[in-house]
Amino acid sequence: MKRLKLGVLISGRGSNLQALITACAESEFPAEIVLVISNKPDAKGLEHATAAGITTEVVEHGDYADRESFDREVDARLRSASVELVCLAGFMRLLSTWFTDSWHDRVINIHPSLLPAFKGIDAHAQALAAGVRLSGCTVHIVRPEMDAGPILVQAAVPVLPGDTEDDLSARILAVEHRCYPLAVRLLAENRVRIDGDHAIVEGDTYTEGYLINPARE
Repeated sequence: MKRLKLGVLISGRGSNLQALITACAESEFPAEIVLVISNKPDAKGLEHATAAGITTEVVEHGDYADRESFDREVDARLRSASVELVCLAGFMRLLSTWFTDSWHDRVINIHPSLLPAFKGIDAHAQALAAGVRLSGCTVHIVRPEMDAGPILVQAAVPVLPGDTEDDLSARILAVEHRCYPLAVRLLAENRVRIDGDHAIVEGDTYTEGYLINPARE
């Protein structure tokens, strides 16, 4: 089985990176991580990659004059490793238009909200401030605009009375770890067709139902 070669970009703890590492460790999973790049040398996620025997590199953004020159160095490292799909996993840098154009439809990101709601940082705080009853996560194809692009996978979770940002974050993170490997699998199995702003998934098998919050007693 030919496995899709992934490059993962991180900045922090790497929990979604670990979810991808765990998925890729399964013999039937159609993708493998060939390179992890962090823009921060102390990113905890680098330890996850090293423990799994994955090549890691650090490209510190502060060493570069502007965003595009940093992106060009990251691009060179990815291409040297024969990466086919770039996965952003807590990568706290906006990519330049040059990069997203160079990797058109080959960069994906996970965001802790039901996009297009609550883009940017502090998504959990935004959700709580808005008083929504449901939030969740989104895996999407990356476009130059922040947290924009065709949506591959979403999952919803309830927002409960008295939730703190940490409470909501933990609930959403649990489904992030399921959604990111699913999105990678769909792409690796060539089950996704991009049509403008939409991702059309072959064999979409949603089971009819709904989530209501508060639930009827």
